[in-house]
Amino acid sequence: MSSVTYKSLGKDGDEDMKVQVREIPHKKPTTTCFVYLLTFSATISGFLMGYDIGVVSGSMLLIVPHFHLDTVWTEAIVSAIVGAAALFALSSGYLADVFGRKKIIIFSSIAFVTGAVIMGASPTKEILLLGRLVVGAGIGLSIATVAVYIAESAPAHNRGGLVSLNQLFITIGIFVSSVIVGGFSEIEDIGWRFMLGLPGVAAIIQLIAFLFLPESPRWLVGRGRDEEARAVLERIRGTDDIAKEFNEIQETVVEDKLSGDGFIITKVCSTPHVRRALLVGCMLMFFQQMCGINTVIYYSATIMKMAGFSSKHSIWMVTVPNGVNFLSTFIGLWLVDRLGRKIITLVSIAGVCVALCILATGFQLAALNAPPVNFTESFSNGTLYNSSCASYTNCDSCTNDVDCGFCFNDTSLGSCLPVDKDNSQNSQFGRCNETGQSDSSFNFDVGFCPNNFMWMPVVGMALLVFSFAPGLGPMPLTINAEIYPLWARSTCSAIAMCVNWSFNLVVSFTFLTLTETITRYGTFWLYAGACVCGFIAIAIFLPETKQKTLEEMEQIFLSKKERKKRQFSENPKLEQN
Repeated sequence: MSSVTYKSLGKDGDEDMKVQVREIPHKKPTTTCFVYLLTFSATISGFLMGYDIGVVSGSMLLIVPHFHLDTVWTEAIVSAIVGAAALFALSSGYLADVFGRKKIIIFSSIAFVTGAVIMGASPTKEILLLGRLVVGAGIGLSIATVAVYIAESAPAHNRGGLVSLNQLFITIGIFVSSVIVGGFSEIEDIGWRFMLGLPGVAAIIQLIAFLFLPESPRWLVGRGRDEEARAVLERIRGTDDIAKEFNEIQETVVEDKLSGDGFIITKVCSTPHVRRALLVGCMLMFFQQMCGINTVIYYSATIMKMAGFSSKHSIWMVTVPNGVNFLSTFIGLWLVDRLGRKIITLVSIAGVCVALCILATGFQLAALNAPPVNFTESFSNGTLYNSSCASYTNCDSCTNDVDCGFCFNDTSLGSCLPVDKDNSQNSQFGRCNETGQSDSSFNFDVGFCPNNFMWMPVVGMALLVFSFAPGLGPMPLTINAEIYPLWARSTCSAIAMCVNWSFNLVVSFTFLTLTETITRYGTFWLYAGACVCGFIAIAIFLPETKQKTLEEMEQIFLSKKERKKRQFSENPKLEQN
């Protein structure tokens, strides 16, 4: 306790009166254990998302030969989860508003369990594709809904950190998937089935947990269930002193209802400050994907193989960027409510740009120094083989063709031969054919070239995820969960997530094709250029949102004219003065 004195004149102005005032110490805001339990249960969806998008990187090295997949089928199975997520993310906002945040998360848990069972038991590539689509539906339903559910339940002082925990669990899922893939990679025939089926266990845990967790208090108020909402808010805050916060929520809901009914998307487009917020939210999601991060997540093992590592080593090397991704996410959690969202995002995208330049330079140096094709092979009867592989002049152009491989030995005599369809470790004929090979000194590289620059893609990938994880990873999702008014929050978050997953689909479905058409290094230079554009756009258009309540957030995107008009409408006396 402390005291202060101040002067005050009496009624007659005859003497000063000294008054001692006791100051009540400021109570530091706290977060209850129940909020952490609620957040942990919700972010299991993030773990499942991370696992299901990360597991495909290493598992595809086993799935491709098992089902004899070509480039189009490989891209389809990798990208199916993304396409389904984009479609269901668009509808998740409407569904979350109608049925509630809790029920949609429960529905997504059921989809995760179902998809895991289908994938693990897949007898054909078509059934495997179906399982990926079902899991994608679970991701699309949950990812935006989870962020909104946590944001509407968390206290303002650490809302950013709690929402960002979802990104941490995504990175945990990605890292765990790489370890599981490495562990089951030795079981070549059925190992991939365990890899794809195991996340169903975590989905069952989330399903059980949400049967006992409460609905979002803000959604309950919006449905007129005030008493239930008050009880939930008291339980979340761990106190019955929630009058101020509860009144703010009620006022916001009343304002939303007074603004009129009708289609929410129409109201969003006709409300200038909400429209601006949505454009910023979609911009963040667009640049998050166009930096090419998911090529590293989905195709990290393939990129390692392109860099020059064997398939076996590539599977385990995936743990390097995935481990860095997981650990560096803690940096973002620690800084998000200290430095603010904007500065973290800008530093993050700058680091990602540098990392992409390192990746591109590594592949470009490897291409420029690729071993030449200086030996021509023929059939045993002396007739030259008729194959497009014969037209390539060096290892890089040869291995960039998925049907060709580079055959060489210590004497530096290299030839480009077609890959054996039944055994990709051998050529159809020639020195690297299983039956025609005269000794064991020959190597047959498919999809990569021997080079001295394989360390650069590893460094580039590690730096990319290190830069991405604290900022460009969690911040777009955190900001999208904050910047919209209650009536538009679910819909706008869903639209932003649809943009996210749509461009995720574009990037993941075109990566292998791009590496074959504009070269591997050209693909990463393209992503680096997108990062430069993103840095400029974020610097100009993204406002800071830290330390603001969800009810205050709406003011950020009001223009000066709109803010002044709102002040006059709330206090007519200002206009008279």
